[in-house]
This record gives sequence, structure tokens and C-alpha cells, in this order.
Amino acid sequence: MRLDKFLKVSRIIKRRTVANDACDNAHVTVNGRPAKASYDVKANDIIEITFGTRTLKIRVLDIKEHVLKDDASSLYEVIT
Repeated sequence: MRLDKFLKVSRIIKRRTVANDACDNAHVTVNGRPAKASYDVKANDIIEITFGTRTLKIRVLDIKEHVLKDDASSLYEVIT
């Protein structure tokens, strides 16, 4: 699954276009490297997202095309 779509499906970022812009502006890194929106997300990837001065670091646990709102947080775990 594409990185921008994963961020939207897991509800970390509300809209896919916003996730795409965050990747284009180097606010998202995967396994310590800046990632493009087209990066293919795999289980156990470490994703770091910078929101202004705050940084969110997560580990990908599962990848699903469609998830209910209540189950979205089961796709990842927050590390920091």
C-alpha cells in the first residue's frame, strides 16, 4: 500500500492530499530516510511524521485497504 494511502486509512492524517503534501515536503521519514508518497509500506516499518514542532513515531503492525474508525489504531503502535 502507498504511504499516503496508509496514513489516511490509519487516520493518522485526515486527507490523502495532505498526506501527499507532507511526504513531498519531507515531513515523513520511513526507517530513517525521507519517503515519497509512493513508498510501499510494509509491516514493521518505522514511520516518523513531523507536525510543526511535534514528532510522531509509529511502527506499522498491519496493512488493510479498509478499516472502521474504531479499528484504525490497530494498524500501528506509537513508539515515542
